[in-house]
Amino acid sequence: MDKNYNRRKFLQTSALAGLGLTTVSASGNENVSGRTGIISDPVQTSRKSPRSSKLHIGFIGVGLRGRDHMDLVLRRDDCEVICIADPDAAAIQAGIRLCQSYGKSAPAAYGEGNYDYLNLLEKEDIDAVIISSPWMWHTQQSVAGMNKGLYVGCEVSGAFSLEECWELVNTHEDTGAHYFFLENANYRRDLLAVLDMVRKDLFGEIIHLECGYQHDLRNVKFNDGKTVYSRGTEFGETALSEARWRTNHSLHRNGDLYPTHGVGPVMNYIDINRGNRFTHLVSMSTKPRGLSAYVRDVGGENHPNAKLDWKLGDVVTTLIQCNNGEKVLVSHDTNLPRPYCLGFRVQGTKGIWMDVNESVHIEGKSPYHGWDDQEKWFEKYDHPLWRKYNDLASGEGHGGQDWFIINAFVECAKQNIAPPIDVYDAAVMRAITPMSENSIALGSAPVTFPDFTRGRWSVKKPDFGLDDRY
Repeated sequence: MDKNYNRRKFLQTSALAGLGLTTVSASGNENVSGRTGIISDPVQTSRKSPRSSKLHIGFIGVGLRGRDHMDLVLRRDDCEVICIADPDAAAIQAGIRLCQSYGKSAPAAYGEGNYDYLNLLEKEDIDAVIISSPWMWHTQQSVAGMNKGLYVGCEVSGAFSLEECWELVNTHEDTGAHYFFLENANYRRDLLAVLDMVRKDLFGEIIHLECGYQHDLRNVKFNDGKTVYSRGTEFGETALSEARWRTNHSLHRNGDLYPTHGVGPVMNYIDINRGNRFTHLVSMSTKPRGLSAYVRDVGGENHPNAKLDWKLGDVVTTLIQCNNGEKVLVSHDTNLPRPYCLGFRVQGTKGIWMDVNESVHIEGKSPYHGWDDQEKWFEKYDHPLWRKYNDLASGEGHGGQDWFIINAFVECAKQNIAPPIDVYDAAVMRAITPMSENSIALGSAPVTFPDFTRGRWSVKKPDFGLDDRY
């Protein structure tokens, strides 16, 4: 008998027992998903007592990002890092050293090629797995983890197809195993303060929102093959870290390749999947010039990478229409020189917040036609999660966001309950990438969002940030 059977059987049985199960039709999406489904409603999921033993966690992908997550888990006394998988021998050794630096035993290591993670999932006695691999592996590794009854946490990325998004949803519904989309921007302190202001009606009825990923990534997409984030010209097998795989997406794809940091928080402001939904989008892109110009500047006019036919437009703009009448503008801007800014704007019938100028205007409370410094408002409406966990989160990765996302993952996994950023949220966010690619390829034609919830969006209530534990 599989030595992991009893532990996994317990997890799977507990998950299924707590679900509100309803068999429904695909509500117009049957041809897309290829099935009808068992739908789990996280609001109705029962909460069992926390485990008496420590949460056993495995890690798939232990590069820089994976080790960031490992570091936060290793500091906790309610978790154990049992095993790690990565085809890069240097990453495996760095992961082992990280564990040992905390006085922990070396984790079981799986580094024999790209698919050795399957042996980790089959052999190791774990409750949960955190996936921080390159984007192309996210869906298949997440599906494999859920099929083993594990609580899956996966790093963010756009999808390659709508079929991928449906595969995640269908696997969750078939197995009862939970999928936590690790979108850390949802916990950014200012964004949570704005969420509190939205819910307290400071902005009135929300009308228009803006967000995006506006981040000069040229030193991420290229390096010199010797030092990560160096000012170089190499990518692919001759480069290091993300430049080995991420840059190829800019060479071959044209769309919003990384929408989730902006869209994740915005979805909370307008209750997407919780009384509202995205209905369709339209995308367009500029010409691609930034990456060639960068390579010429660093490596000279005749460098071969400057002559490549880059597909990703330097600025990709997507407009999303919502069922309840709001509009969302999403920008992807990673190939040109610019300061980092996710470009948030929240505008309603009573006021507006814009992060680009760090300002708020609330009608009747701010100067006429004038701005207030946002800190005046954020101090008053600092979210309860930050008030409670400030001392633990401050100073951690990405301004404390990383601490919150790992804390939420661990607390939910210990109880085996639905996460605050679930598989349906992930499907919507990830779908923007292939949908934007399709829209651009079709001359900026409208593309319709599938209803991954199969109608449950209309009855589910907002829940993010309402539990003071996560």
